[in-house]
Amino acid sequence: MNVDALEFWGRISYLKGGILFSRSITTVSPTYAAEIQTPEFGFGFDGILRYRSADLVGILNGIDYDRWDPARDANLPVPYDVSNLEGKALAKRAVLDAYRLPAGESALARPLVGMISRMVDQKGFDLLAALADDLPRLEASFVLLGSGERRYEDLWLGLAARYPDRVGARIGFDEDLAHLIEGGADLFLMPSRFEPSGLNQMYSLRYGTVPLVRATGGLADTVRNFDPATGEGNGFTFVEYSPQALLGTLRWALSIYQERDVWRRLQQAGMAQDFSWAASAREYVKLYERA
Repeated sequence: MNVDALEFWGRISYLKGGILFSRSITTVSPTYAAEIQTPEFGFGFDGILRYRSADLVGILNGIDYDRWDPARDANLPVPYDVSNLEGKALAKRAVLDAYRLPAGESALARPLVGMISRMVDQKGFDLLAALADDLPRLEASFVLLGSGERRYEDLWLGLAARYPDRVGARIGFDEDLAHLIEGGADLFLMPSRFEPSGLNQMYSLRYGTVPLVRATGGLADTVRNFDPATGEGNGFTFVEYSPQALLGTLRWALSIYQERDVWRRLQQAGMAQDFSWAASAREYVKLYERA
């Protein structure tokens, strides 16, 4: 019961004891490992984690490549892969049909922005709420699948009612629809305030759906911002947690969508990466061997 063991502000913390007496400490992404050593993300444990920083390692979570594979996903109208993306257009039409949005040629030509999320501040829904009047005016369609705080559910249901040709909202969770959205969306929106690892941005990369994320935690470790000078990158990122930064990046991404060759390279760059558990497991094995 002292400051170098279990004592924590006059009480006992087994979590502190676990961190102090572990040989190695892991969390779910390299950037998050750095973030939790700051007061903003450490939630009172930042000093303890800084003390053990030499033994703190971030290893990205993996995704199940058997369940999340566009080449053999039964939820898609037609399978597709990095060498042939024609199936995405059919999946896009299926998503629009599922949300009862227009699916004519002009609607199909517009980029489709998908979101699958808990509807809470952590996931950036306060930013999206601040942009509620701006999003439907963009040259894009939006589909949302999720649940969370009632105010955000009501907001998105209201947007869908006011803009039935541009916005679709489904409250709840539907595994099959989640797969279809990942396959049919052109852009995936994930503007999280913080995100230790994140999975949907990796599903999106796997499915050739270009992610737009805030550069935090595992999002910063998986999504590389598009560089117009070199053509490199696999998505779009913004740093400042503000509605203006999100809207500016979204407008930029929608403009790049019109450059079909550039967009195809972004899709292929994401699909070529390996975010499987096999890759993550190799890093854990290395860590355990060192320990």
